[in-house]
Amino acid sequence: MAGTIEIAGLTKSYREPVLDGLDLTIDGGVFALLGPNGAGKTTLVSILTTLLRPDAGAARILGVDVVREPHRVRRLIAATGQEATLDELLTGRENLVMFGRLLGLGRDAGRRADDLLAQFDLEPAGRRTVGSYSGGMRRRLDLAASLIARPAVLFLDEPTTGLDPVSRRRVWDDVRSLASEGTTVFLTTQTLDEAEELADRIAVLRDGCIVADGTAAELTAAVGGQRLVLFDRDGAEVRSIDTDGTAASLDAALTTLTDAERGLHAGLRSPTLDDAFVALTQSPLTHREAAA
Repeated sequence: MAGTIEIAGLTKSYREPVLDGLDLTIDGGVFALLGPNGAGKTTLVSILTTLLRPDAGAARILGVDVVREPHRVRRLIAATGQEATLDELLTGRENLVMFGRLLGLGRDAGRRADDLLAQFDLEPAGRRTVGSYSGGMRRRLDLAASLIARPAVLFLDEPTTGLDPVSRRRVWDDVRSLASEGTTVFLTTQTLDEAEELADRIAVLRDGCIVADGTAAELTAAVGGQRLVLFDRDGAEVRSIDTDGTAASLDAALTTLTDAERGLHAGLRSPTLDDAFVALTQSPLTHREAAA
């Protein structure tokens, strides 16, 4: 089935496979790709943004092949990395106008810059040099710069790294707004609550393969039933034990506690996305074994 992003049999190796015949279709909205370090996330995004060629397989953005027609793909996409690519000596508006002119907007660059400053609530800051901006303002201006040419697909790599909670939520609001206006957002993040908060769909990449794909609720439901959780006096979670919530299951879990743990507070909770991530990325089963 055709999608905004189509990936079929994508393979890339550096002595050993990094992407191993990966298949994936993304239809729109906010898509989050999760995975441990070394899983292949950066390699996949580099291929989709035409920075790297795969060894085999195919990938298309809105039907355009990333290998055969990279120049056309670059007109359809924008990418924002962890570090803002802004000139600190220029004002926010001057940065946006510069990007607009580089992308061929000509006289429309100023109008587009003003529209984006208003959209991201940066109009007063637009007259100040970027060197005076906070981390959150830089990130929002960087997002605005990515949208100068109205891309159909926006790739975001760890968009809120290093931001305080208020700035982080402001960027989340901006991402939601972009998706609601029709931009497909491809998000890579190590922050699971960010994926749960923003993504319409989440995929987990492990050893170059997609080992899970669905909504946050679907991924957590696949982990299993409730957990018996032990808390210390400060309310911090010390240990969790799988259980289906029945009396027999709870009795079995309680027998595994050490003497020191028996004095801790206990309670039941449903699995979280963190639980799902750990289960999916640390299980001894390979992707092909799990699918068998």
